[in-house]
Amino acid sequence: MVEEGWEHPKHGDDAGRSPRGIAAARRMDRGLNTKIVSSLQPTLTHMPARTIAIGDIHGCLAALDGLLDQIELTGDDTLVVMGDMIDRGPDSAGVIERLVGLVADCRLVPLVGNHERMMLDAIRQRSSERFWLQNGGQATLASYGGSASRIPPHHRMFFQHCQLYYETARHFFIHANYHPYFELPDQPQDIALWQHIDATFPPPHQSGKTAVVGHTPQTDGLPRNGGHIVMLDTFCYGGQWLTAWDVDSDVLWQANNSGQVRTTPLPPEIDEP
Repeated sequence: MVEEGWEHPKHGDDAGRSPRGIAAARRMDRGLNTKIVSSLQPTLTHMPARTIAIGDIHGCLAALDGLLDQIELTGDDTLVVMGDMIDRGPDSAGVIERLVGLVADCRLVPLVGNHERMMLDAIRQRSSERFWLQNGGQATLASYGGSASRIPPHHRMFFQHCQLYYETARHFFIHANYHPYFELPDQPQDIALWQHIDATFPPPHQSGKTAVVGHTPQTDGLPRNGGHIVMLDTFCYGGQWLTAWDVDSDVLWQANNSGQVRTTPLPPEIDEP
């Protein structure tokens, strides 16, 4: 089963949204028409559609902006965001607003990470709030003005539409880890959202597809390539890099919070993380 990319539904009421939020929602509502009009306009060159995965952003808006400037998304591209978009870094609210605005520019597929799960649990059940705040949620609340009640409706809707996984013909994308012998829709959430990959790579998935994951931070700022698995959390919030990977060309883009950017090939395959 191939999960669908997220599209924002029509909004009949702009109450409670900031001017930027209203503008973003209206951009999303115009997204489909924009793509149709753009497809009718003559172009000198046509770039092939790309599938690009971005590792754990963790509130690092400056790095995300630098990365997107390098990637130069088109309407034919699919951008898979690997979860953990929020918490720990300085501007989770800004990150979500930036991602929401991309719906008009590409096919956006946001995955749920354990940090989005903690936030949603805290919003639904007050008893879960302390656990979230102790694991980076305080920075997210600060970016929204100090209270979850200030999270705008279009951001809440974005979080609610995050997917557990996404797959293409040759790859599947899931936040943390996977059970090699379970179908993708049946992946246990304690593995898919929470389980780190430390001493050894998991066995290849029964589908034969390459797994793309985040969650386990690579403190040297470099992705890990296990052949059947690629790990993209490169510890941006800890002072390293935010990474994007074009899964077909193997091009890697990286940016950090200081404004530095670089482009490299995917590192060589290794036997253990």
